[in-house]
Amino acid sequence: MPRLNVILASTRPNRAGGSVAHWFMRAATEHGGFDAHLIDLADLALPFLDEPDAAIDGKPYRHEHTRRWSAISAAADAYTIVTPEYNQGYPAALKNALDYLYYEWNDKPVAFVTYGMSSGGLRAAHMLKPVVSALKMVPVAETVTIHLRQALDADGRLAPSQSMQNAAKNTLDELLRITPALATLRS
Repeated sequence: MPRLNVILASTRPNRAGGSVAHWFMRAATEHGGFDAHLIDLADLALPFLDEPDAAIDGKPYRHEHTRRWSAISAAADAYTIVTPEYNQGYPAALKNALDYLYYEWNDKPVAFVTYGMSSGGLRAAHMLKPVVSALKMVPVAETVTIHLRQALDADGRLAPSQSMQNAAKNTLDELLRITPALATLRS
């Protein structure tokens, strides 16, 4: 079974991303096509990029936190990035985490689960696509877009709609369809 790393990109205290990521993890588990793992960038606590050599140079990583992040990322066959939209972009912690590595990302599919107020995070996904493409990742067409004003109940808890559930299933189906094809490029 292919491994799916679900990356929770927000490191903000009291973030909505935790409930969004846990909901998507349940959807991935119920889907049954992946061995899904939640990777919380807040727990990973990567410092601002401090490797002296560019990852594309292929030199050994000097820091233990980079080697740990490399092992976590290299183990994945596919990724889903759960990200908010901040000021029409995505969190700096996510860009930092992506920039730490290069070869670990190559020839692997990536999907986006975005959330936000007015746009549901669509602009964050739009800004991420050229970044992940430069890392030789393949963004899938299916996405999950969550408009928090409609998705949160009166107590501020995520109340997934049927359209959110359908979008999660379609996204996971597309990841599962593409993952084996890209695996052949890595072998």
